[in-house]
Amino acid sequence: MAIVALTGCASAPQPAYEDRDQPVSVQDIEILDKADALLKSEADWNRKDTRECQPDAATLSLFCALQKASISVLGEYDHRRVALQEVRFAIEDVSGGREFEHRMMDFNNLPETSFADVKKVLIIARDRVSKRLQTP
Repeated sequence: MAIVALTGCASAPQPAYEDRDQPVSVQDIEILDKADALLKSEADWNRKDTRECQPDAATLSLFCALQKASISVLGEYDHRRVALQEVRFAIEDVSGGREFEHRMMDFNNLPETSFADVKKVLIIARDRVSKRLQTP
């Protein structure tokens, strides 16, 4: 009798951080607002992300802006924070479910991604967090 191991099975449970209805806090709004402010103009945007964020960088990718905002608001970087996850979900939605190895970096670096697209995913994420924050 042959035993077959199933790995990567479609029925495998998805990690909790991939749930789209996680509890939110005011800090999630603050992180998204801070990242949006850090990317105030296209001149502030680094479209060649490596996910290596320098504290004194003159330009920031979407990922690095969110990392810097997270540190500013929380005192540390929280990779799976709801604010950051909501940006990842917004990227999935605006890209039509396109698969990325690193959603923020790969979306940021796509030749067809514009600065307006980067701002759009921040707005979508903020709107979603804001609506959940207001719902009892």
